[in-house]
Amino acid sequence: MKRRDFVKTAIASVPTLSMQSLAAKPKRKTKLKVIVLNTDWGYKGSIDQLCSESKAAGFDGIETWWSHDAERTKNLFDALQKHEMHVGFLTAGRSDNPVTHLNTFKESLNAATDQQSQKPLYVNCHSGKDFFSFEENSKLIAYTLEKTAKTGIEVFHETHRSRMCFAAHITKNFLEKYEDMKLTLDISHWVNVHESMLESMTEIVEKALQRTGHIHARVGHPEGPQVNDPRAPEWKEILEQHLAWWDEAIQNREASGAEQITFLTEFGPPSYLPTLPYTQQPVADQWAINVFMKNLIKERYM
Repeated sequence: MKRRDFVKTAIASVPTLSMQSLAAKPKRKTKLKVIVLNTDWGYKGSIDQLCSESKAAGFDGIETWWSHDAERTKNLFDALQKHEMHVGFLTAGRSDNPVTHLNTFKESLNAATDQQSQKPLYVNCHSGKDFFSFEENSKLIAYTLEKTAKTGIEVFHETHRSRMCFAAHITKNFLEKYEDMKLTLDISHWVNVHESMLESMTEIVEKALQRTGHIHARVGHPEGPQVNDPRAPEWKEILEQHLAWWDEAIQNREASGAEQITFLTEFGPPSYLPTLPYTQQPVADQWAINVFMKNLIKERYM
């Protein structure tokens, strides 16, 4: 038997967490409209194929980086409308220089929110840099608050390594200064940055959960931002902790008077998805994992 075939067979034979076992716990139904998007990260086909396959798999839309390429943008909006899919955009600044970063950040955010082809559900920002000063990063937050007020489109700042919200205690300072600042909660980054399940930071985490408007449904652990397969029984407690955080974020979102909560299933491709040495064979199937997460979210909250 070839090594690759052996690996696939071995993976298929390992017991995994079933939807039934996870659903056996009390459900957390919400009054919010729950919208689950698929990632284009690692997808090899066309944008039309992605929308078609995501629709068939039960996703409500996709999240993708805003592009300044006119042809790519046209193809995106054509596919979204053809397959009746929602979209959330990613934007960021494009320089290590704070002034240039702010200017390019504004340029991308303006383009994503001002276009008239299809209103995005939100814009998720990879905001700032972890080495920018508090004042330099704060300028981005101030601008996004102005943009939300002007357009009615929610603009979120992702809790992401290397960005301004890379760590819980740093993000706390921004949240205290800007009462209307909202987050994309990708808490998998924080458990990796702080090399813990954040047991000693509950007050800070609760503050972040109060400001969460969008959730990246990836599961991290203290030694990495992505478990190899959330269906594997050894990650059960880690998965349940992430679900508990998402439960609280949704309860807070509902209490705020919001009408919807958006999720992105964002388990990434190799080498974000762990691989075997020498062959670089992925230890799990990225698409299958993200479909599993989509089903888990809809079963739990809808």
